[in-house]
Amino acid sequence: MRGGRAPVILLGGGAALLLSLLWMPALLPVASRLLLLPRALLSMASGSPPSQPPPASSSGYVPGSVSAAFVTCPNEKVAKEIARAVVEKRLAACVNLIPQITSIYEWKGKIEEDNEVLMMIKTQSSLVPALTDFVRSVHPYEVAEVIALPVEQGNSPYLHWVRQVTESVSDSSTVLP
Repeated sequence: MRGGRAPVILLGGGAALLLSLLWMPALLPVASRLLLLPRALLSMASGSPPSQPPPASSSGYVPGSVSAAFVTCPNEKVAKEIARAVVEKRLAACVNLIPQITSIYEWKGKIEEDNEVLMMIKTQSSLVPALTDFVRSVHPYEVAEVIALPVEQGNSPYLHWVRQVTESVSDSSTVLP
């Protein structure tokens, strides 16, 4: 995406099913948090302390401490270069490339349609700002799409692995491109 609003992404075959299964459960906790927003604003206005983050589950995983970030790229070559770099820099534990998506979006007053590659990046939520900065620094688009959703639940060993692989970066104060 080169700018404007977020694109509508059309997927074929199994990719559409995969993303629908990934996105729908991820959106439910976000929607439920939006319902709590008036309560949070009210507590801020009253001067009461903000609510604490959700407690760790019995597996020790803190919901939302890992995120899945999504980035669109113009082609597989660019996507692979960015994917390899974010894994090497430990800004991500894993990147999946989903080829052959169609993005339809408004850019500079015109409706555009492009074939793109979608990157699904697993990282610590605390690293999303550094990941975003890095992607913006190397991405060929004028306005790179980088969006992230917190992971509320999942396979505990996998979520712990994501945190372990990216731990050294989250401990340092700066990440250079």
